[in-house]
Amino acid sequence: MNDSSGSFHLIDHPLLQHKLFTLRDENTKTKDFRTCLSEMTSILCYEATRKMPMREVSVTTPFAEMKAPDMEPGSLAAVAVLRSGLGMTEGVLTLAPFTKVGHIGIYKDKESGELVQYYSKMPLDISRRHVLLLEPMIATGETADFAIRMLENYRCPAVSLLSIVAVQQGVDLILSRHPYVNIYAAALDSGVNGDGYIVPGLGDIGDRMFGTR
Repeated sequence: MNDSSGSFHLIDHPLLQHKLFTLRDENTKTKDFRTCLSEMTSILCYEATRKMPMREVSVTTPFAEMKAPDMEPGSLAAVAVLRSGLGMTEGVLTLAPFTKVGHIGIYKDKESGELVQYYSKMPLDISRRHVLLLEPMIATGETADFAIRMLENYRCPAVSLLSIVAVQQGVDLILSRHPYVNIYAAALDSGVNGDGYIVPGLGDIGDRMFGTR
């Protein structure tokens, strides 16, 4: 993961923006929120996997044998940052059901203000897979940075960060510390409020996704 060619990709596809509009609406019901979040993730996954390694494989059509391009087996993993990243997992698996899934649990200690890992479970062969890190909100970028540093221990060939909404502060922090990471997001919002929420943002995405608000 020493390639320094990472960058920020703002995906402005009309369908993605339509679904983002639904997520922003405070009146959107929990079920519809989860559905839109999953569908948006599928679109982001599509964009993030454009340059995945391919191989030529023999296949027999109803009329002939041929060589056709196919993805390398075992080439993709999704890692969800708990808990909000869980809402993005289905969107990846719908598009790429062969993807293996890992999870990272992180919380901020109230006294020290430091981020703490409380859970980590990865596919055994993650070191051979392109990782899609699922973190729907990039505010300060500290949580995503922490998760990427954890993934660096596995020496994965590539890491792409999939997010719904980001702010420039967080994007800059991630790219300065991890210049090989590509970030894919549907929106770049104006900033972060005093409580750490993105503005205008989506609110607390975990609460809205699980109906705990």
